Amino acid sequence: MHAKEIIASRIAKEIKDGDVVNLGIGLPTMVASYIPADIDVTLHSENGFLGLERSANKEEINPVIVNAGGQPVTIKPGAVFFDSAMSFGIVRGGHVDITVLGGLQVDQYGNLANYMVPGKMVPGMGGAMDLVSGAKKVIVAMTHTTKGEPKILENCNLPLTGKGVVTLIVTELAVFEVEEGRLVLTEVHKDSSVEEVLSLTAAKVRVADHVGVF
Repeated sequence: MHAKEIIASRIAKEIKDGDVVNLGIGLPTMVASYIPADIDVTLHSENGFLGLERSANKEEINPVIVNAGGQPVTIKPGAVFFDSAMSFGIVRGGHVDITVLGGLQVDQYGNLANYMVPGKMVPGMGGAMDLVSGAKKVIVAMTHTTKGEPKILENCNLPLTGKGVVTLIVTELAVFEVEEGRLVLTEVHKDSSVEEVLSLTAAKVRVADHVGVF
């Protein structure tokens, strides 16, 4: 498995029957492919859908049925369509159980920076600020490092998307929970180790009494 596949497959295990889940653009959309068929989940897309299913193949493409990243998708029977006002009403009203977003940086206080690198052209924040504020559980899906530099820091130095909003961080190497302003290492990938994870993490971390393996 490649890093993104490892991350997406591990995050899928966090999704429970009956959850309403928003999957962000990029890596988070891959999570849908790893949700077991017997799990009844409702996928939300902030451009106006409840009931997305999966990426569409060539024969299934409908140009008006796309996710928030503009990718053609299929929909489940009973799916509903609505405008942006309703979509963000669902988010801001606390009706999304889990949101999965990419991250540029996360720090030990649960702060998330995921929308802007100063000096570079970016499309904007999109719905990320609303999602991290409104969802009951915020999962950050990201590679552990960029060009060897840690992305999990003591303090973010990029503009914040949300302050103290992150519940769980999943990388290709590890799973961290955010508890009372401190990161707790709860799992490591089977091909990694606690020592490797800590050496590539630039934040204060508490190692759980029992560290699982995924």
